[in-house]
This record gives sequence, structure tokens and C-alpha cells, in this order.
Amino acid sequence: MRRTLALILAATTVAGAALAGPARAAVKQPGDKQITARAETPALFDDEAGGDADADDPAIWVHPGDRARSLVIGTAKNGGLRVYDLAGREVQAIATPAGGRFNNVDVVTGFRLGGRRTDLAVVTDRGRDQLRFYRIDPATSRLADVTVAEPPLLFSADQAEVEGQATGYGLAMRGDLAVVSRRHTTRLGFFRLRAAGDQVTYVRRETLDLPSSFRLPNGTTWRPCGDPGEDPQVEGMVIDERADVLYASQEDVGLWRIDLRTKRRSMVERVAEYGVPYSADCTLDTGHDPGYGGRIHADVEGATLYQDYLLVSGQGDSRFFVYDRRTNRPLSTFTVVDGPATDGVQHSDGAAATSARLPGYPRGLLVLHDGENTPDGGRVSTDFKFVDWRSLGLR
Repeated sequence: MRRTLALILAATTVAGAALAGPARAAVKQPGDKQITARAETPALFDDEAGGDADADDPAIWVHPGDRARSLVIGTAKNGGLRVYDLAGREVQAIATPAGGRFNNVDVVTGFRLGGRRTDLAVVTDRGRDQLRFYRIDPATSRLADVTVAEPPLLFSADQAEVEGQATGYGLAMRGDLAVVSRRHTTRLGFFRLRAAGDQVTYVRRETLDLPSSFRLPNGTTWRPCGDPGEDPQVEGMVIDERADVLYASQEDVGLWRIDLRTKRRSMVERVAEYGVPYSADCTLDTGHDPGYGGRIHADVEGATLYQDYLLVSGQGDSRFFVYDRRTNRPLSTFTVVDGPATDGVQHSDGAAATSARLPGYPRGLLVLHDGENTPDGGRVSTDFKFVDWRSLGLR
């Protein structure tokens, strides 16, 4: 049965220095560890010559029999999907359907399809307000579209509403459960994947609305500044299957921890700009910062899990934050800087991690979106960086 669950904000103060300001280049803060990437994917260019390809969100597929044939799958928005080997080389490119724009991607293992278990790459198609599904063939390490011919709309009532682009955006998977955020809103939708012969479809089960305005400890009400009719959206998400918990990055607000059984939620950390007033043109009034923010400069973005750790990217100043997975206690911070093999990582959106032992990555692999790949030749250039987990200095 479809139902909407409304959430009411409980005033909770998150410790941390309240800093505010626009997006900036990575600046090392006291205690930040500086690491470098081991490899990177080819540059994607968001212009006509580059096919309007703009890297955004990665996922990692571990081959069940030969780990050397594992893949990194990344969205390229209007450029579709890009598939890479563990050296960062492109091995497959998949175009979007007409009108499509791929935003986020996640991987499902062991989905029952056509009488057998198969692994799927699942993608939010923000342009069409749909999910799309790609079967991953372990024999060839190639992806094939297995989406039903007419997948249902995720949130929109009709095609006219799709044109407004308040459509499917962020994505997190657990088995046959897909949690999808809706662009320009605070809404999360919960969908169940269904096999339809040799193809995949889905049904919406319920929705959940996060707050759009917040009661501050000083008695005032605050909401992030945005365009008229747009609420603070969620993009980066990951599901902790151990705890049955969803972590959801509400970009201009903070990182939520949501119990998937009860839908109760708490804030892991607020953005640094939380509670800071805005001028009429949406400029932050940093001179009247009430001090309620955390360490993460908006947007809070990519979220991923690795063994006992939760990792989140802060897009505003290109830092990454590591928390204890069980207690959500802050543990460390790091930046990815220029190194011998690649440039650094700036304004990162998506992140994905695996603890599987992979060739060249014996303790696991961390893949990060780089929003300002260099050298760029004067064009908008993005890609994905591959980081050896050992470089983080965590067990």
C-alpha cells in the first residue's frame, strides 16, 4: 500500500565549528590526511564535442569468480553509462534512451531474473523519471539493458510533469529494495524491483518526506536558500544492511541516519552553513552565523560504506569525512591531492567502496568522482579516481 510518512525535525545540536561560505578548492584543515589516487578514468567532457558527458556517481561490481575482471560503473549524465576495468580503462559505453539523463548508479547481486540469479547495475534516469536496469554478464563482464519496454514513472503523474524535472535523482539499493530521492524536493521513494520474464520493472511502496525548514535552538526557523518552489534535495545515499539503516545526504542541510523499519531519523552531522541566514540574493550572511553547523561545507554528497566505516564527501571544500559505522562517531578527515599518477579530487559528488581483495588493491578500493579533472584543456572535465584503501591509514 502506498503511503507518505512525514518527519518532524527534533532540535539537535551537532558539535563542530560553524564555517560558512561558497564552494572552494580543497584546503587542508588541521588533522586532514592528504592522500593520492592510484589510477583514474579517461576524462569526460561536458560539451557538444564530448557528447555532453559529465561524470557523477560510481558503483563497483566485484566479479564472482575472477576478481581481476571486476568493474567500476559510472554515470555520465547525458553521456549515459561508462564501464571501466580496474586500471581505469573504459571497456564499455552505454547511451541513454531518448530524453534520458543518468544520475546515480548502484549494484544489486543475486537478483532472480529469468529463472536464475544475476547481478544488476541499477540507474536513476533523471531525464525520464525512471529506473533502468543492466544485467552484468560474468562470462563477458559486459552490461546489457534488461529494463521493461515501458517502465513506470517514479514520481511524476504524467509526461508533462516529467518535463519539470522534479524526477528520480539519488539511489541506494538493498536486494530488491530501491530507495530513490526526488530532485528539487525532500522526498524519498521506496520501490520494489520485480522480474517480468527476462526483464525488470518496479513498483512504488511508500514515500518519506524529510524536513525543508528547521527550528533552531535560538527559537528561530531556518531553511536553506534556493530557487522558488525548490526544497533542499537528497542525492548521496547508502544502505547499511547490517543495521537496516539508510544514510541520506540532504545537500544543503546535513547527513541523515534513517531506520528503515521505523523511519525514525537522526542527524549524523549538519553542514557548516546550517542556521546561517541568507540575504535576498541567497548570499550567506556569515557575520550572523549562530554556530549550529558542523564541519561539512555544503553540499554534503557521496556516501559509502567500508567494513566498519561510513564515508561522506563534502563538496564545498573538497574534503572527505570518515565515521564509525556503528556509533557514527567522527574518526578522521582526508583530501585527495595531486600525486604521481593522477591529479587530486575536487568538489566530489559520488563515492563507492569495496573491501574485496582486488588486484592492486589488496585491502579494497575506493572510487571517487572528481568534479574538476585536470588538465582540462579549457573544457569542463570530470572523471573518477581510484584510491587504494590502505592510503587512508585505517585498519
